[in-house]
Amino acid sequence: MSTTTKAATSAGDADVGNEVKHGSFIGRAFERLGMLPVLIVMYALFYGLTLYFSDDGTSNFLTQSNNMNILRQVAINLVLACGMTFVILTAGIDLSVGSMLAVSAVLGMTMSLPDWMPWASLPTFILAGLVCGLINGGMVAYFNMNPFVITLGTMTALRGAAYLLANGTTVLNNDIPSFDWLGNGDFLAIPWLIWVAAAVAIASWFILRKTILGLHIYAVGGNPQAARLTGIKVTTVLLFVYAVNGLFSGIAGAMSSSRLYAANGNWGVGYELDAIAAVVLGGTSLSGGVGSVWGTVIGALIIGVMNNGLTILGLSSFWQYVAKGVVIVLAVLLDKWRQQHSFN
Repeated sequence: MSTTTKAATSAGDADVGNEVKHGSFIGRAFERLGMLPVLIVMYALFYGLTLYFSDDGTSNFLTQSNNMNILRQVAINLVLACGMTFVILTAGIDLSVGSMLAVSAVLGMTMSLPDWMPWASLPTFILAGLVCGLINGGMVAYFNMNPFVITLGTMTALRGAAYLLANGTTVLNNDIPSFDWLGNGDFLAIPWLIWVAAAVAIASWFILRKTILGLHIYAVGGNPQAARLTGIKVTTVLLFVYAVNGLFSGIAGAMSSSRLYAANGNWGVGYELDAIAAVVLGGTSLSGGVGSVWGTVIGALIIGVMNNGLTILGLSSFWQYVAKGVVIVLAVLLDKWRQQHSFN
């Protein structure tokens, strides 16, 4: 081999090495930071827009009160998104979370009406959501049915059940001392809604990252056949994740009902889209086996900041739907790009 050829080969190898190092650096940065830079840019963007379009040259977007309002608005979606994270990590999907929320909300508020057992209302929210989740999980895990089709069916059926349970009206109760604190109280000047959402996120992180069950969930999402061959009880794992999703939907139902002292069949319409968008935006792959709860937290905050910013700018709720749709499409494209450009 000539000296010139050797030099060219060495230069080519150096370029490839630099490209690999560059790719590895980008991959590590992407894995560590996720969508956090996007959240920061969105904050800056909406601050600039609200400042530019304000009448007096000031913006209340970055004020403490508005940030607390964003967190309060994000709380319910974050609880639902944490449950959805469990499901999507197993390469599943649950389109019925909004309907499960509605059923649990109507049942919980109905149970709060009798004077002789108001204490049973809060457990009713949680139990109703759990039972709905177990129904979904049972059909997916033990009957090997497609999660999309099954939860599409239960989404419709449970929505109808919520209307029937409420008799087509709104269940109102202005006196709900057993769980009034959940939606309207605060602790250390922070609303209980935020505390509950934070507790759900931390509990979800602990299960997924610090327990054997969490490892099994990732394994099932990565390759269910291989997981089964290693002795993992795939059916039990699937039943668990859908049960957790239902449980969190029940908690979200209690949060929304206690906030407004009411419940009806319309509760939670479209919430499944927000939850899925938050999970995928946060880096959880729709193919399963990859993702984290903290990424979901960032994804939920991105959606919350977007909704809040558009509201302050005075845009109608119709534009918010358009923006959410665009965000979901971009999230799916990002997930596809992440799979095609995985960095090792």
